[in-house]
Amino acid sequence: MARDWIESSATARNLAHQADSVLGYSITDVMFEGPEESLTATSKCQPALYLHGLIGFALLKERLPNFKPAAAAGLSLGEFTAHAAAGTFSFEDGLRLVSRRGIFMEEACKATDGAMAALIGGDEEKVRALAKAAGVDVANLNAPGQIVLSGSSAGIDAAIAKSKDFGIRRAIKLNVAGAYHSSLMATAQEKLAEELARTTITVPAITVPAIGGTAIPVIANFTAQPVTSEGEIRSTLTSQVTGSVRWIESIQYLVSAGHTRFIEIGPGKVLAGLVGKIAPEASVISIEDLPSLEAAVEQLS
Repeated sequence: MARDWIESSATARNLAHQADSVLGYSITDVMFEGPEESLTATSKCQPALYLHGLIGFALLKERLPNFKPAAAAGLSLGEFTAHAAAGTFSFEDGLRLVSRRGIFMEEACKATDGAMAALIGGDEEKVRALAKAAGVDVANLNAPGQIVLSGSSAGIDAAIAKSKDFGIRRAIKLNVAGAYHSSLMATAQEKLAEELARTTITVPAITVPAIGGTAIPVIANFTAQPVTSEGEIRSTLTSQVTGSVRWIESIQYLVSAGHTRFIEIGPGKVLAGLVGKIAPEASVISIEDLPSLEAAVEQLS
């Protein structure tokens, strides 16, 4: 995870060293060596994803000096990475936030008996009715026919058992540590709000430019709309901890605003797959390692 970038680039190494210094441990060791249970732990996974995304973004800008994104969005943790890329907060402050967010969510997972389930082939109205019947929350609206529920283990089991009655083709219990983006994350949300209150937020980089320059609107998971004030940034980043990730609407908003080329920076091509289902007319370039970075640079050049 980011190893070829870090081994081949001074820019990547500097960001990795900064991350290790801010966190007080070597996140790069975890990214390179694992073990898998360490890397997938919420407290380690979130800073690792953030670092990976911003190294990729820095290397893309380094290779294409005139490259300027027109907007930014990220799914769940990725919303923080998007904000850092847009200049909402510094690399270091964003890393502290996602590290604390991961720790708070891990603590909430351990303190509650939560679970999540992916529902395939059901429309949003029926899924919401199922969630209400089972007493769980709608966590992620990822793509048409792909919605994730989150809540108590008993509630998720009930939702899976009832899913056929609500026209859901398939319900899959996910292998996760707890109930992310549900009311069971309330304690994590409260603690994160305190961290965000202490974090310096810069608004001009992401608002509609009144004095020239290029703005980078950031689309919030919680509202599926661009955030335009310091208070709104803090509020939406706090609310998404227990709120739904409205990814379908976020992509639809961007496409309606005229954006048809997306660049995904992160492990794998998950977001490319989701965008393909939401907006088949859009194109996505995925960047996760050195070969895909070089291919993207060639294509964008």
